[in-house]
Amino acid sequence: MKAVFDDRQWRHDPKHFMANGARLPNPEQPRRIEVLKSAAEAAGCVFAAPADAGMGPIAAVHSAEYLSFLRNIYTRWRRIEGAGEEVIPNIHPANRTDGYPKSAVGQAGFHQADTACPIAEGTWEAAYWSAQTAIAGADLVAGGAPAAYALCRPPGHHAFADLAGGFCFLNNAGIAAERLRAAGLRPAILDVDVHHGNGTQGLFYSRDDVLTVSIHADPARFYPFFWGHAQERGEGRGLGANLNLPLPRGTGDEAYLAALDTALGRIADYGTDALVVALGLDAYEGDPFKGLAVTTPGFARIGAAIAGLGVPTLFVQEGGYICEGLGANLSSVLEGFQGARTP
Repeated sequence: MKAVFDDRQWRHDPKHFMANGARLPNPEQPRRIEVLKSAAEAAGCVFAAPADAGMGPIAAVHSAEYLSFLRNIYTRWRRIEGAGEEVIPNIHPANRTDGYPKSAVGQAGFHQADTACPIAEGTWEAAYWSAQTAIAGADLVAGGAPAAYALCRPPGHHAFADLAGGFCFLNNAGIAAERLRAAGLRPAILDVDVHHGNGTQGLFYSRDDVLTVSIHADPARFYPFFWGHAQERGEGRGLGANLNLPLPRGTGDEAYLAALDTALGRIADYGTDALVVALGLDAYEGDPFKGLAVTTPGFARIGAAIAGLGVPTLFVQEGGYICEGLGANLSSVLEGFQGARTP
């Protein structure tokens, strides 16, 4: 399988995030790259660096105002006397229609949904090349590759058009799907991360030209809390083009795979001819977030089921954090997919 990665993605090195009022070490560490890249190579992936497709494909789903914020906020933040080493908001607007301040602190609150997306010196460069990695993967699939793997880090599925969150800055899966749509294809996004892909849903919620499907731990008591509920089906032209399949905490292989069958049926009924898989590996039973309980063999079954769709597929890396099974789970899903794919 062809794969894409750029070394500049190492440059995002977040130190902290907050959970339950506690300041904790950030789990979205650069070392994830080493584990994931080795595991992908073990599964037969051959990596190449992406070309620079420029800002156009990124700006196709993100606002220019937001992109300007991401490019410049760290420099502006460092001018604030006594500011912390990372851009972390401490105030948020009540609504997206509230006033847009000139202050760096105020803009951080407007464009960062939570305290899990700190911005430091290398964040913009890493996020930019993570997005370029997804774009290059989409171009491989649009160009005839049956499958590709984009090692995107930082991840992206919690990023909205103008809002970072949950370790995510640019919505790599959404950017890839829009790239495929612009190439004349009819893409769907299947998000298998343990957390709902709220940013991805938000990008396409009013559209019917990209189907969005997410299987995740029930957000009633799990991040991102406010999105990912079963009744969220889209709006306007997008009504019926969004499917959420929330699962109880601790759900294991069999129930997960039953939900996946439902998801794949909807994707087939949409007439999908190119699939973007937002590949979170944090549904694993041993992942630090402990939302679901998929096993390593279960990931192989997930990959095999996805292959059964028989459509060109781009795997875009999302979550999955440092634990004993991280690399094995990536190898498992990619090997399961390749082993079940019809030549």
